Amino acid sequence: MKVLVTGAEGQLGRDVTALFQQAGHQVLGCGRSMLDITRWDACQQAVNDFGPDTIVHCAAYTAVDAAETDIDGAYRVNAIGTRNMTTAAENCGAKLVYISTDYVFNGRSSVPYREYDETDPQSVYGKTKRAGEQFVQSLSTRYFIVRTSWVYGAHGANFVKTMLRLGQEKPVLQVVNDQLGSPTFTVDLSRFLHELVQTEKYGIYHASNAGQCTWFDFTRAIFDEAGKAGIQLTARLEPCTTAQFPRPAPRPAYSVMDHMAIRANGLTDLRDWREGLHDFIQDLSTRNQGIE
Repeated sequence: MKVLVTGAEGQLGRDVTALFQQAGHQVLGCGRSMLDITRWDACQQAVNDFGPDTIVHCAAYTAVDAAETDIDGAYRVNAIGTRNMTTAAENCGAKLVYISTDYVFNGRSSVPYREYDETDPQSVYGKTKRAGEQFVQSLSTRYFIVRTSWVYGAHGANFVKTMLRLGQEKPVLQVVNDQLGSPTFTVDLSRFLHELVQTEKYGIYHASNAGQCTWFDFTRAIFDEAGKAGIQLTARLEPCTTAQFPRPAPRPAYSVMDHMAIRANGLTDLRDWREGLHDFIQDLSTRNQGIE
């Protein structure tokens, strides 16, 4: 299979590119310097030249707080860029995977969101990602929209690496304890995407590691797994509320997603989030990657 990956220099894109290559596929990883997805002509040219069977569209504007003021910039990447990649995929007959987010929901539910629940994004970031979904749904005939949440991995900055670093630097670490979600390890998500694109079971999917926790619970687990891996963290953890740490963009209080489409289509669900976290920190320690 010939696979084109956008956002290939990013956290998820790098793992998708590596995993698909290891599986024997011919992969063209396109980072920002190689492909400006906001340029329609550039997207058409790149796709026409490579002729992929599948496009995994990981490129995104993910600076949630910055998007609140850089509205045009966020829409340019997440909506217009997605339109460009979708039309390019459709023109060459390629399957398209669009990586979306829990932020398309309003975060006020008390039960896990299903794939066909009404969306109601509250932040500019969430609205731009929902706009990208709408372009995919209206312009593609062979699409997978994959919503995920709380993503972390070996490449780039993320919550796990930040907590590992702050756990060594600060005497006390306050972490929000009133937002509930599901952490997702990029390697596990990449494996799911690899299985998914080999099917024609098109539609919307929710894909995060199984289970749920608050950011405070997640941090306690990070500290616990770090201890098992021989990483010494000295900070004392304290729970706090979202209101104590106001941010420009609203965060969903509840973003747990039900994986109904994975079950209904007989696909392999992602493992429990604690298992993914354990493997990630063990690997981090083994490779002496250090804490960024």
